Amino acid sequence: MSVTVDVQYGAKTEGLPAPGQIRTWVRAALAGRRGAGELTVRIVDEAEGAELNARYRGRSGPTNVLSFPFEGVPGVDLPLLGDIVICAPVVRREAAEQGKPEPAHWAHLVVHGTLHLSGHDHIEAGEARAMEAMERQILAGLGYPDPYRDEVDS
Repeated sequence: MSVTVDVQYGAKTEGLPAPGQIRTWVRAALAGRRGAGELTVRIVDEAEGAELNARYRGRSGPTNVLSFPFEGVPGVDLPLLGDIVICAPVVRREAAEQGKPEPAHWAHLVVHGTLHLSGHDHIEAGEARAMEAMERQILAGLGYPDPYRDEVDS
């Protein structure tokens, strides 16, 4: 599999996953689903996250992850998958609130965003179950716990 992952930091890098780790998570999410591709993962602060969420989703405040699939010109085949934007302060806050190890939450959001770029969604219940099953399988293969385990137990 030939996947190019450009990692950009628009937030202070202290305590953030290294580019190599992010690339590992992306490649795990694409394994068996895509033979080649290029994507960008940009880690942002709350201000940039809020601005992007407002501009593209019409919602105020930052969110944990945004995915922007590449929409090419019909008839032109490019290996571009799109962009993933992850808001570092939101990830940290959610991990603490949910009692999850921060690296596991980062891995989950990178995998989640990557699956969106490869055409998966969770708008309808059936799609959500299928996407969550893929996330569980990918994360287990990386050694991380089920990110939805508390939702099932409650």
